[in-house]
Amino acid sequence: MAPHPEAAALLSRSNRLGSDPRNTNYAGGNTSAKGIDTDPVTGGDVELMWVKGSGGDLGTLTESGLAVLRIDRLLALKDVYPGVEREDEMVAAFDYCLHGKGGAAPSIDTAMHGLVDAAHVDHLHPDSGIALACAADGEKLTAECFGDSVVWVPWRRPGFQLGLDIAAVKKANPQAIGCVLGGHGITAWGDTAEECERNSLHIIRTAETFLAERGKDEPFGPVVEGYAALGGVERRERAAALAPVIRSLASQDRPQVGHFTDSEVVLDFLASAEHPRLAALGTSCPDHFLRTKVRPLVLDLPPTVEPDEAIARLKELHAEYREEYAAYYQRHALPDSPAMRGADPAIVLVPGVGMFSFGKDKQTARVAGEFYVNAINVMRGAEAVSTYAPIEESEKFRIEYWALEEAKLQRMPKPKPLATRVALVTGAGSGIGKAIAERLVAEGACVVIADLNAENAADVATALGGPDKAVAVTVDVTSEEQIAEAFKAAVLAFGGVDLVVNNAGISISKPLLETTAKDWDLQHDIMARGSFLVSREAARVMIAQGLGGDVIYIASKNAVFAGPNNIAYSATKADQAHQVRLLAAELGEHGIRVNGINPDGVVRGSGIFAGGWGAQRAATYGIEEEKLGEFYAQRTILKREVLPEHVANAVFALTGGDLTHTTGLHVPVDAGVAAAFLR
Repeated sequence: MAPHPEAAALLSRSNRLGSDPRNTNYAGGNTSAKGIDTDPVTGGDVELMWVKGSGGDLGTLTESGLAVLRIDRLLALKDVYPGVEREDEMVAAFDYCLHGKGGAAPSIDTAMHGLVDAAHVDHLHPDSGIALACAADGEKLTAECFGDSVVWVPWRRPGFQLGLDIAAVKKANPQAIGCVLGGHGITAWGDTAEECERNSLHIIRTAETFLAERGKDEPFGPVVEGYAALGGVERRERAAALAPVIRSLASQDRPQVGHFTDSEVVLDFLASAEHPRLAALGTSCPDHFLRTKVRPLVLDLPPTVEPDEAIARLKELHAEYREEYAAYYQRHALPDSPAMRGADPAIVLVPGVGMFSFGKDKQTARVAGEFYVNAINVMRGAEAVSTYAPIEESEKFRIEYWALEEAKLQRMPKPKPLATRVALVTGAGSGIGKAIAERLVAEGACVVIADLNAENAADVATALGGPDKAVAVTVDVTSEEQIAEAFKAAVLAFGGVDLVVNNAGISISKPLLETTAKDWDLQHDIMARGSFLVSREAARVMIAQGLGGDVIYIASKNAVFAGPNNIAYSATKADQAHQVRLLAAELGEHGIRVNGINPDGVVRGSGIFAGGWGAQRAATYGIEEEKLGEFYAQRTILKREVLPEHVANAVFALTGGDLTHTTGLHVPVDAGVAAAFLR
């Protein structure tokens, strides 16, 4: 069923506005439309409002993301409004204004849209509008910029009273097309969807022009000597060296996924003389600091210092940050305030290098970084024409520890077992590795798809959801340099690495006298040497993180009991199996668990079998290749064929959180081969 024409127009307008970051930030702002529909009970007309619900994003908004409410009931809430001290109670009352079933939950801004006497309303968070809203003399600047067409509304926390305030402002200023909300953003209105959108864009673009024409050239002050950005290659190297340590600092209270950006906006800000003062003031718009925390952690050293010195200083600053955040909480917490959610920073700024942002998943971490870029733009605009003056710290606390925000967090679904974990899987472009990557992502992990075949790796990463879920790296596991680059890519993509699966492999089936030294070396280079190199690089990252970790070896039944004519393959699998035992003993003190999996007879979907191994093994056993899986199954105790997903299941069993005290174990996934039972 097609949406109501007013709702359809609202969705189109919202998608256009939300697709341009100059207009609003991700998941920020809300839009609404009012119109007449038929009441299915009475058959008469009923006036309704369609408004973006809680948690949605304008750029991707669909009909299911709208809340639909009856205007008569919304307006009737004014008669029972208990006053600003109890305005939070009104949010629950919105549920009694809903029309029909389904739809999104009404957001805190519903009152603003419902009480303002306009058919269409946009509430947005453009950088240009917030720059005026957060300028020390924002009211004066708003008048200079817009005359009387846009009205200043002093800061007030979002809620029912703000809706009443804006409704009164519109009534008292019939010439106005919208308002600037102090410390917050903008609201615009119109009689039609087109007029409302036009008014929103007029406010945003006019503010942009005003800031550009009136602003001074260096709002952040001059570049500080020694703080200019490092060169691209050196910057990436330094960021990769720091990332695991910074992720460790940001994960003291709870594990976090990281995101790194070295955009020009960030680097220019961090090279400027005023960045320490401005960063300390924190962000202002509620959407900003709910995601970035009240302020970032800023390294106060130039990028030319040695990495060890930078790391030592970051650790000192982190300890200070936690103390200061706890003091901030204690200064403002009331007896009924939610418990402190953690004192680690969400944003870490490193001059000359870039910004590290953190969250419960990659998208949250990335969006937090995007919001801090918005904050930098706001600071630039405000400083260009005035002085940046965000809302008071006490007001920030009221937003951050709002009971309504806490309730929203409590409604979030329980995290998946591997949420916040970052995995790197070798040979993940096909077969067993692909199945493992699919299972890890399904269980909440971020995965680096490492494969020699770049096209396969890219296809798998795309199929798994793209860069917020999986990234592809091209790597030959016989190359120390390529492995090091793969791990650098991993830590820059997700902050670090917690789980590594040594799966890359190859096999050549020949009897002893036909096995060449080249055959032997190739298989040992890829599996024995390759696993060693990958595990060594993984250990470096995991030890730097201090968060423990898992290393899984996909060995083989042949590590214990070998079939005929495959001495090179079986010998290298035995090497891998012993690496498990050795590394489990060595890395345990760092909380790193090392375990192995011994599959057998994985024919369907296997890259090794498809590459010629299947034909060789079928010839060895004197059967047709297409019957090889059935042949392997019939020689097992369970008489079941082993598939790639069965190996993936074992990887999850070892890493999903239940076997926390298990290391040095080899799990057979062979449907039962008695001769390969471990002794």
